[in-house]
Amino acid sequence: MYESFYKLSEKPFSMLPDPHFLYMGEDQSLALAMLEYGLLHNTGFVILTGPVGSGKTTLIRQLLHSLDSSSTVGYIANTHPNFGSLLTQIFSVFGIDDQGETEQSALHNLFVKFLLDNYAAQKETVLIIDEAQNVSAAELEQLRLISNINSEKDQLLNVILVGQPELRATISADSMQQFAQRISVYHELKPLTRDDVAGYIGYRLSTAGAKESFFTLGAVDAITRATNGIPRLINRICESALVYGYANNAEKITTSIVQQVINDQRHAGLLIDNEQPGTGHAVEADWFREPLKEDDKRLLANWIFSG
Repeated sequence: MYESFYKLSEKPFSMLPDPHFLYMGEDQSLALAMLEYGLLHNTGFVILTGPVGSGKTTLIRQLLHSLDSSSTVGYIANTHPNFGSLLTQIFSVFGIDDQGETEQSALHNLFVKFLLDNYAAQKETVLIIDEAQNVSAAELEQLRLISNINSEKDQLLNVILVGQPELRATISADSMQQFAQRISVYHELKPLTRDDVAGYIGYRLSTAGAKESFFTLGAVDAITRATNGIPRLINRICESALVYGYANNAEKITTSIVQQVINDQRHAGLLIDNEQPGTGHAVEADWFREPLKEDDKRLLANWIFSG
């Protein structure tokens, strides 16, 4: 539709988590480096948290691309209880035959055997759980017990938990201290800064074939204010702005075009109105900068970072 008008080879702001369009700002680079470190050094539990739409799943997809055939990877994309117990989902993603067993203890033993067989074949076992904020404390504890089965030198199971900030609340509970002490790497993905939003938009346009960014500085500022730096919301506004711009034969995506998109999406309930009533000025978004609570401070004190 608008691709030929703006001389693009493909849509630059798809909502799908495509690693091809992964923008590597400072925080994203650090997050990916920590994920890779956790796997490379066989450290055990790795935790990645971040707000909804902050790009966690895209980072994980990029990490998956970097793994080779020496790794056996199980990826659980949805942890909703309707999909069954966590152990049942683990069996499914690894293709393990449950041999008709239904007792948790028997399933536990079968999974341990799978880990030992994999280790004997010199394969690393990696379990990635997305949307991990939905996993109960009891199931996380079960996962910890399974991961206790180690060789003298190596961890038999590497676990990456990816989730929204609620995951932090689960693992900071008093009853989860043993689990917290098994966390070797933790990173909280932050929303994009204003400069990162400009870099993000420019990178995705360039990846889609644009010779230069045709979003004006004012348009970038308006997008930053409306989205609080959340990539998924940026994609949605930018995609619509390209359609609006195309409809108006606009060579540049200007502030007025973006503001029209923002107003329409707010009216439809797709954006939280972050303007102070009666002023027209955006309210500073501090929801992702909340100070750590006491439980979180205790958790931080318990984290073990491998050197």
